[in-house]
Amino acid sequence: MRPPSLLFVCLGNICRSPLAEAAFREAAAREGLDAVADSAGTGEWHVGRPPDPRSQAVALRNGVDISGQRARRVRGADFTGFDHILALDPQNLRDLHAMAPAWSTARIALLMDHVPGCAGQAVRDPYHGDAADFDAVWEQVTRAADALVATLRR
Repeated sequence: MRPPSLLFVCLGNICRSPLAEAAFREAAAREGLDAVADSAGTGEWHVGRPPDPRSQAVALRNGVDISGQRARRVRGADFTGFDHILALDPQNLRDLHAMAPAWSTARIALLMDHVPGCAGQAVRDPYHGDAADFDAVWEQVTRAADALVATLRR
């Protein structure tokens, strides 16, 4: 049996989704869960670029180095290559459903739907904010990562 695979998706893949990927990897490692994680964007503006420096900073403050990640766009193969594709906000969820080919096997959902009491909520976009906004994103994605790991372990 292969390990579960998750793709975290936001708009540009430089702020929220790299943090969600990192938080999930950390939570899975801490709990001994073998899983595959990646992140991507629905847009292509930042393809090939590292995460936003503010995302890198908040991850490092929490003991995680994401400087080696590079932005990429969601591609057709993702819809069969991943078990779960998790959007960080409702607009990206709609975009993913529109992009999904008819043969998609991935379960497409909103990330925060996995956190009790947070169904339908977006991970707020910190791009136009400051360090406090990135800290808030880290807190949200860490809660979601812990909830996902708990669900996948069952």
